[in-house]
Amino acid sequence: MTGRIFDIQRFSIHDGPGIRTAVFFKGCPLRCAWCHNPESQSPRPQLMFYAHKCTGCGRCAGVCPNTHTAACTGCGRCADVCRSGAREISGYEITLEEALRTVLRDRAFYETSGGGMTLTGGEPLAQPDFARELLRLCREQGVNTAVETSGFAPWEALEGLLPLLDHVYYDIKGIDPALHRRNTGVSNEVILANAERLKQSGANVVFRMPYIPGFNDGELAAVRAFTEGSPLQLMPYHDTGAGKYAALGRDYPAAAAAAPERAFMTALAEETGAIYEP
Repeated sequence: MTGRIFDIQRFSIHDGPGIRTAVFFKGCPLRCAWCHNPESQSPRPQLMFYAHKCTGCGRCAGVCPNTHTAACTGCGRCADVCRSGAREISGYEITLEEALRTVLRDRAFYETSGGGMTLTGGEPLAQPDFARELLRLCREQGVNTAVETSGFAPWEALEGLLPLLDHVYYDIKGIDPALHRRNTGVSNEVILANAERLKQSGANVVFRMPYIPGFNDGELAAVRAFTEGSPLQLMPYHDTGAGKYAALGRDYPAAAAAAPERAFMTALAEETGAIYEP
């Protein structure tokens, strides 16, 4: 069995407890205006071109006639000959065995820090079979497991993973249906229904709300009320993904947003009883 990912990040400290290895799945049904991993959205391999790194050597044009055109298929030939790092291919197939070997390299760090493996993305529930089998293999090796998900999938996709998960981090981006569709491109009906089922499942769940000024900041009270009785973590906006949009030849929808100050987020968390970890 193979899955499509775009990165495996070792020594991660922001994707669950302890030191973790984050497996980034390729493909996501949402199009969040503030997405900081836009390369995760399409399920197919994509060329990312960082113009500021390009030296104009011309090697790319020599190996592929579609290098600078909309006909690019993400074959990777131009990236293979690019010596400046201006061209990268995001997305590749990986076997379960290959992914597991990478995860197990840091077993010692998991044991000393209480860490483990986190499936993230993109959307892991878009590849439920691969996600389930990788979680199963990690569990067999005694590795702590977690998933980060938007919840936009059939309930059965998430339900099938729950017995193999130690932690579930579940995004709630807003409650108002029209605003949610405008901000993410999809309805939140399935997301909220799955969240209700998740709360009843007994799973160790932390709900997360990306807090994006000018987009969904007015939704915090409604999200807090919806998640009452469960932990809610606030994830403040940052613009670290802006350069990736440029590399993909796309406009950045959240360019007008501003990152909130740390003191503001701390006060907001205290006021609402939410979690904020700078």
